[in-house]
Amino acid sequence: MNVDTQFDVVVIGGGLQGCSVALHLAHEKKRVLIIERDSCGQHASGVNAGGLRRLNRLVEEIPLSMAAQKMWHDIESLVGSDCGFRPTGQVRIASNQEDLATLEERAQKTRLLGYRHEEMINAEALRKMVPAIGNRGVGALICRGDGFADPALTCLAFRLRAEDLGVTIRQGSGVSAIEKNNQNWRVYTGAHSFDAPTIVNCAGAWGDRIAAMAGDHSSLKKTALALMVTARLPHFIDPVIGHASRKLSFKQMSNGTLVIGGALKGILTENQKDTLIDFPQMKESAETVCSFFPFLKDLPVVRCWAGIEGMTPDKLPIIGPGKAGSGVFHAFGFSAHGYQLAPIIGRVMTDLICRGKTEFDLEAFRINRFLP
Repeated sequence: MNVDTQFDVVVIGGGLQGCSVALHLAHEKKRVLIIERDSCGQHASGVNAGGLRRLNRLVEEIPLSMAAQKMWHDIESLVGSDCGFRPTGQVRIASNQEDLATLEERAQKTRLLGYRHEEMINAEALRKMVPAIGNRGVGALICRGDGFADPALTCLAFRLRAEDLGVTIRQGSGVSAIEKNNQNWRVYTGAHSFDAPTIVNCAGAWGDRIAAMAGDHSSLKKTALALMVTARLPHFIDPVIGHASRKLSFKQMSNGTLVIGGALKGILTENQKDTLIDFPQMKESAETVCSFFPFLKDLPVVRCWAGIEGMTPDKLPIIGPGKAGSGVFHAFGFSAHGYQLAPIIGRVMTDLICRGKTEFDLEAFRINRFLP
């Protein structure tokens, strides 16, 4: 089997993380190839809820999330599109005093770490921010400047900008093997192979399999995360809504539809490449939304779907260099909260590859943290 082409970097996975890494590397004049088994953004990147939040982040992720949000507020300069970005804010509602104590504990935790982006508000301020909630909340934890964007539009924008910068993308090409070849890594895809001194594993829910091919052990579990979209209705809410203790997450899009999620699980098929909808869980989620906004009870749901995501045991992503050999880097396992991080992940990985360091502490994200 002959080597077809030589690149500086081969990125495995054409979702948002992969395209972000590729376009940042292209700015450094690197010749980059993206290899995508299916189509770019087909899985978690393109079918998530589009939430852009610093609110309630795992504390290890806060520095990355803060930097990413700055980039989202200027996303058009990076990818030539606003990606549907709407900085509407995000809100976690407290229904009772127990919820309120939980949120205050969270706010105090972030304050002690030196952050001020999360803010407690009382019931009166909540009603001003979300008038439609009426008296169904005693307060909330909010983050101004958070919001949402359109995942499909975002995936397209990142991919097109990467291609504009000279990145080569091979879709429909699954990686079958990776081996060391002198100073290069050789990546095999069926009848083709590609050489590069550096490979970046952005394979999402299949990142553990790619890592193993390069000699690195990781711990990852596939899961199907589900969403539903309603019919359109007149504008009634601005921020993204969540809850302190219940599975609630929804937003009203610019076209009037509601996108409803909140850690809803779909069903993985036996081959773990496709998903099915768990309709009883959809019903439960819809009832939760209606308990806070009763006037929505007759609003039709027009579409449901589920995407495949890779979850790590501690829900933190795997970011950084591999341990088994030089020239291998990983950015996968984002555990349902990688969408907002995508712009900064591209910059971080590019700094590691091109400069050998990054301004961020990646110790919590190292790939070998699950070894016994």
